[in-house]
This record gives sequence, C-alpha cells and structure tokens, in this order.
Amino acid sequence: MADTSATGTGIRPEFRDPKADPQYLQFECLPPGGPLNRWSHTITTGHDFPGAQAMLYGAGVPDEEMMKNAPHVGISTIWWEGNPWISEIREMLTRVVLEFGKIVKRAVEKQKMLGWQYNAVGVSDAITMGGEGMRFSLQTRDLIADSIESVTCAQRHDANISIPGCDKNMPGVVMAALRHNRPFIMIYGGTILKGHSKLLERDVNVSTCYEALGAFAYDKLHAKTNPGTEGRTPSDVMSDLEHHSCPGAGACGGMYTANTMATALEVMGFTLPGSSSYPALSPEKSRECERAAEVIKVTMEKDIRPRDLLTRESLENALVITMILGGSTNGVLHFLAMANTAEVPLSLEDFDRVSNKTPFLADLAPSGKYLMEDLYKIGGTPSVIKMLIAAGRINGNIPTVTGRTLAENVADWPSLDPNQKVIRPLSDPIKETGHLRILRGNFAPDGAVAKITGKEGLSFTGKARVFNKEHELDEALNRGEIPRDESLVLIVRYEGPRGGPGMPEQLKASAAIMGAGLKNIALVTDGRYSGASHGFIVGHVTPEAARGGPIALVKDGDTIVIDAIKNRIDIANVSDEELSERKKAWKAPPLTVRRGVLAKYARLVGDASHGAVTDQWDPDF
Repeated sequence: MADTSATGTGIRPEFRDPKADPQYLQFECLPPGGPLNRWSHTITTGHDFPGAQAMLYGAGVPDEEMMKNAPHVGISTIWWEGNPWISEIREMLTRVVLEFGKIVKRAVEKQKMLGWQYNAVGVSDAITMGGEGMRFSLQTRDLIADSIESVTCAQRHDANISIPGCDKNMPGVVMAALRHNRPFIMIYGGTILKGHSKLLERDVNVSTCYEALGAFAYDKLHAKTNPGTEGRTPSDVMSDLEHHSCPGAGACGGMYTANTMATALEVMGFTLPGSSSYPALSPEKSRECERAAEVIKVTMEKDIRPRDLLTRESLENALVITMILGGSTNGVLHFLAMANTAEVPLSLEDFDRVSNKTPFLADLAPSGKYLMEDLYKIGGTPSVIKMLIAAGRINGNIPTVTGRTLAENVADWPSLDPNQKVIRPLSDPIKETGHLRILRGNFAPDGAVAKITGKEGLSFTGKARVFNKEHELDEALNRGEIPRDESLVLIVRYEGPRGGPGMPEQLKASAAIMGAGLKNIALVTDGRYSGASHGFIVGHVTPEAARGGPIALVKDGDTIVIDAIKNRIDIANVSDEELSERKKAWKAPPLTVRRGVLAKYARLVGDASHGAVTDQWDPDF
C-alpha cells in the first residue's frame, strides 16, 4: 500500500482517521474493530517500504508473521541519571523509570505486540532550582511533547505508553498524546519515600533543604538536641539534610507539582487506578507496569483515544481534586496547556469557579505535615476519588483507559478510614474554598495565580521592593537584608516565559523566607513558584514584564494590595495617568539569550494565562 500521508488530501476516505485533528499531519489509518496495527500497517505490509522492513527486522522483529500483523507500541521513558539514588543499590534506583520501561516492554511482547522503548529528556527541578539551569525546566515540557509526537508519528506507532517521573514531564507526555491522538496510557514513575534528619529529629524531604537555607542565613537553624556542640552546628544540620532528605527513587513527596499532576491525570482517566499514589519502589508500581500492556490493548481494541478522555468533564475533575488536595499553582499552567492542545475550552475563570465551590481538605505538604507516602498508606488516591464521587464532588461516569468508568475503577478500593488525619472530612475542611485564587487588577490585567491556604491570611498590603531577576532577591536573602519589621511585597520580574526566558520556579526564595520566619512578606512574580512553595505567593503575572505589563512599571515604595476575597491585586497609590507616563518611559530590556533552545522558546512561547504553549498557530504566518 502506497504512503499517501498528507496534510488533509491524498488519503482515501476509507483510510482516514475520523478522530485525527486536521491541524496536524494526517496518516493513513485502518478503521477500528479490525487489526490493531492500524498505523504501522502502511510500512509493514506489502513491499512498498522494503528498507523500513529491513531495518525493523534488524531492530528485532522476530518473523514475518509479527512484521505483517503485530501492532507497534512505543514505550517512552522520561529518564536520566541525576535524580535521587542510594549508593549501595545505585543501579536499581538511578534506573527505576528505565527499568519500568523494560517491564512494560516485556509485558507488551507477551501480548504479541512489538514494544519499542525510547527516551525523552528530563531536567531535575530540585537540582536546577535557584540557578540558571532552572530556565530550561518548563521548556522541556514542550520538548518532551515534541519528542514523543515525533517518534510516534515518524515510526507509525499504533499506541504509546509513557512513563514520566517529575512534574512538567507529565503534561508533556499527555500533550504529545493529545497531538498524535493514538491509544495511550501514562504510568507515573511514583513518589519518593520520606527522609529523616538525625539532628532535627524529624522526617524531612527535599523542600526542607530550601527552608533550612533561609533559617541558616537568619541564624535560625539549630539541632534539636545540644545545638552548637561538636557535630551539631548549623552547618552540620545543613549537611545532615543534604545527605538524608532524598532517601531513594521517586518524585518529590509532598503535594508538589509532580503529585498534583499525577493525581489530576488519574482522576481524568489517563492512568490505572492507584498510579498517582504508589511509591516508586513499591511492589504495586511494578505490577502496574505489567498490567499496562493488557490495558493498552484494551484501548486499542475499543479505540479509546486521548481526546476521548480530556474533556470538560475530566478537566473539571482535575480542578476539583487539585483544590481538595492543595495542589500546585503549576497545575494551572499545565491544565491550560493540555486543554489548549486538545482544543477544549478552559480559562482562568474556570479555576476561580471551581475554587469558590470546593473545600481544601488535605493536610499535605507544603502547607501541611503529611506526604504522599502517608496518603498511600490510608488507601491512596483511589480512596479519595471514591469519597468524592460518593459526595457528588467528582464525576464518576467519565471514561478511562481501562475501558471502565472512573467510578467502576475505584468501586472495590477501601473507603477512607474516618479516623485518619491526612484528609479532613468535607464537613470540617481546612478552608471552605480552594487555595488557588485567580487575581486581576491594575497590576495583572490578564491574570495572576495566587496560592493562599488561609494560614497566612486572606489579604496583604505592603510596600513594593523590586528585583529585576530572581538572583537579586536570593542574594538579598543570603545577606539577611530583608527586614522583619516592615510589610513588604517582594516583586521578582523579567522572569516570565519570554523574559526569563523559561519562566523559572523560585522555590529557593520562597522557602528561604519561610525558613527565616519572615511573616511580613508577600512574594509576587511573572515567573513561577514550585509546588513546594507556600506562604503568601502570587505567580504567573500576566502580561509579563518583558512584554510591558504593569509589573514592569512598579517602583520601590509603591503600595501593593492583594485581596484573595475580592480576587484582586493592585498598585494602590499610583494613578492610571502615572502608570501611563511610566509606560511611555519604559523600554524593553534586550533579551540576553539570542541563540539556542531558550532563544527559540522565547520567540515561540505564549503567555502564562493560556498555558505558555509553543505551538499556537499565528494566522499572520
């Protein structure tokens, strides 16, 4: 059969994919209900592509029967050495996601399918945090999507199983799936277990390190017992944390961005039940990898596609569970990006609407004391979903990759023990409405995202102190220059998607402020905050400074008012006329990066209020 792939023409009607988005390159596809090699058949049957078949035999296709009839399943692992490991079992832990891919490949082959494992790049947010390397983090979301879309389409894979382990990696693999729209399952790499500090005498995690840095700078970091004695100095405590906060494999353990996205994608139907709460090294995680091959075959037989799963209803579920669990502000950015890719309407107003009607229930880090490991021990995400379906908070009728509804997936899971302390009952929430607030005003006309749990109050007024890059604030904190006796709004600008470039996370500053015990501070940026950030923080300010937004016009001493009840952020003591004069005098600073991947990103990326995507078509192009 000849290759008649085209951008919408040249494909015979009987081989057109009715579920393909015409904005993408089109491929011949067999109709559903028949052979499962619906896309790969073009190059594996007949003799039109002898070179392709020769290469496939060389790559491991065992015989002509498999060549002609077996579906091709891509297995994409988002893996690299550089995330947590333990020296005595280094090979197992550094390669845990890679090994998951091998488990999946063996299981796929048992199903008489061909599994092709490949890798996509990753960046460790925790390693790059506070440095120039963090600028590369967010753009890898789109780079991962580009990579998997490229391999899936170029190699004509019939399905994809992706295994990401960190925050932006998960929306990256889902965005790829929504582009190629072929059968797909995501397996979350799993959460890390708790660490323990001998000197602080308590459980710790990677976020503890950043908060400890602030405490160290402000002379507030001390061993719990016999502080200051030999081996128990503040420097010894820092070393203790550095050695013991990450005891093994897995994504950061709190309700940070990784676990925010994993729980959301589970409640949207993209994973097997339990995927988001199984620890990376649990036996359940390996069994999930083995089961994925059976389930991907179900999605192929039933023609369950990614765009069948990402709907307004499933996005609503994602927003609800994010508010319930106290999820990351980064979820806003990533949900907008995924919806944008799928052409499903979603706006900042939807987050406000859901937040206004959804209570905050989870006593999970960063604002609470428990970690995902603790949630796993009381039944995990499925038990929470079961409770929310019963309460009418989540739609249990949405489809999932298993071929069953979400409600059917969790029906046999245990109910939450009423005596557990991780998830509060709906009748006794931590906060009656959600912790994520969408703010607008003359400071952020196109929106900003605030993370306000209520513990830090619901409003803040302070004088602006402006920093034109994150490192300027970090240096001021390291020198102990931020006072305790004045209410300040610390503004970090020119760190947006374009201006950064890369919209870096700023956990180093937010955690240092918490560790230093600075209670009179609000943080505002056109960049991002980590899912581990907490306190009175506002990010994603739009328009960003590099595009001339009002955040670029603020001066030291201006009064900034943040109101999470009225959902506003304003420059209170500056008239519209004064802001207009400042805008006339403003000149955009030159972008410091002119070549390479960040230069491409700065040229292509859209604003944060629409997900900061890089493939939005310009009609004037």
